[in-house]
Amino acid sequence: MKNWIVADPEHLGGSPRVRDTRISVSLLLESFAAGMTVMEIVDAYPSLTEESVRGAMQELAHQQELQPA
Repeated sequence: MKNWIVADPEHLGGSPRVRDTRISVSLLLESFAAGMTVMEIVDAYPSLTEESVRGAMQELAHQQELQPA
């Protein structure tokens, strides 16, 4: 699996972001919470692709903290 979510102190103050962009994971989540679709998010943020948005969401869904105990 590709790592779509990255974090480093040189970008966005170390906040998790989508690889190869300056788009934070929290912005993606806020966009979904506001009712935006994947394609609407991609249209609004041209540095994102459908693959990167779906990949980042898949990584979030599979994080250990979100899995059943």
